[in-house]
Formats: sequence, C-alpha cells, structure tokens
Amino acid sequence: MFDNVRAVFAKDPAARNIFEVILCYPGLHAIWWHRLAHALWVLKLKTLGRLVSNFSRFLTHIEIHPGARIGRGVFIDHGLGVVIGETTEIGDNVLIYQGVTLGGTSLKKTKRHPTVEANAVIGAGAKVLGAVTIGPGAKIGTLAVVLRDVPAGATVVGNPGKIVRLGTGERLSSLLDHNKLPDPVLDVVRHLDNRINALTKLMLDKQCFSEEEFKRQHMQEEEGFIETFLEQEPQADSGPK
Repeated sequence: MFDNVRAVFAKDPAARNIFEVILCYPGLHAIWWHRLAHALWVLKLKTLGRLVSNFSRFLTHIEIHPGARIGRGVFIDHGLGVVIGETTEIGDNVLIYQGVTLGGTSLKKTKRHPTVEANAVIGAGAKVLGAVTIGPGAKIGTLAVVLRDVPAGATVVGNPGKIVRLGTGERLSSLLDHNKLPDPVLDVVRHLDNRINALTKLMLDKQCFSEEEFKRQHMQEEEGFIETFLEQEPQADSGPK
C-alpha cells in the first residue's frame, strides 16, 4: 500500500507531504481501489469487483478493469482519462501519465492487452494497444501510438510509434523530461535538407547553372518554410521558475 505513496514522492516534484498525497492524489486512490476490486475478481466475485471498479472510476476518472494486474510502486500522475484493460499486466515502479490507454485489439477472450514491464514510463495521451510488451525501462512519448513490442530501455515516439533511441541506464530524473524526446520526422527532414544543399552546391561548383538562375527557378517561400521547420528544437531547461 505505502509503496505507492513512496512512488509519488519519488516521481512527482509537486508532492509536499504525506497527508496531501494520501488525500489529494486520484492516481493513488485508483490504485488502492483497484487492489480491492482485483481481490474480489480473483475470488470469483466478479460483478462485485466491477462495481468497485465503477465506483473508483466515478471518484477518480481513472478506469482500471478489476482483472488487470498491477505491481508495486506504480504511480498514475494526474490520471484523468487513463484506461487500463482486463488482461493488462503492469510491473513494478511504472510511471503513467494522464490520458493513457492500455487497450485491447481483439474480441477473443485471451491475452489482448499490453504487458508493461518494470520502470517503464508511459507519456501523456499515449496509446498502447494489443498484447504487446513494453520492455523494462522503456519510455513511451506523449501521444505515441504503440502497436508493436518495445525492447528494454527504448524510446518510442510518433503515430505509429517508432523506436528512436535505445536507453543506456538513464537516471530517474531524466524520465520526466518529455520535452527532450527526439523527433524522427525532424531528423529525416534535416537529413534531406542537408542532402539537397550538398547536391545544389555540387551543381553550382560544376556550373550546371548560375546561382541567380537557381534562385529564380525556386520559391523563396519554400526555403523559408524548411528553415523554420528545422529550427523546431526542444527548449533547453532554464532552471526552476
């Protein structure tokens, strides 16, 4: 029970004291209500378990099916709109933000929801669908849609989700820096722009056309658009405000 309280202090810098955490954190309340609902589910009192689950959803706006299995030290931050399906399995010390869906993609009564292994982070609004496995320490970026297995320590962004970096033992504090996740689309555009610039320079050097002719034949607005797009870098942390 209190491992979830410790998780709040470890993963939320806004947590001030134990009384505030116990009284005012709906993610914590949802986990505690789920423990009761899951116990009833295991005892074959499934309708009663669903009633407890629905009552918890009414209080917290977090929906956790009583059949889901949740480990120790799991923290649901803010939690509004989180949905966790029946056959979901969540390992120890997982961090889940608001709007996350751990959903199913099959009508068969089998394992159809994700398995999230220990120390993973699921960013705000992310959707993890189907019987996929999120490896230990993996990081799912904000609004990512994950339909395939994610290896341990990997970072996934985008829709559909793409693995953009393999982890190398990041510290817990870095797990909260969602503004520093890489952007694979931006990387591809930057690569193509560099390639175009290199080819243009080569053609100018070989005097295939003059620089004035090149500027006349290509839209200045297009160049400006590309430059603006490539300037979209994550903002550096300016320290506490």
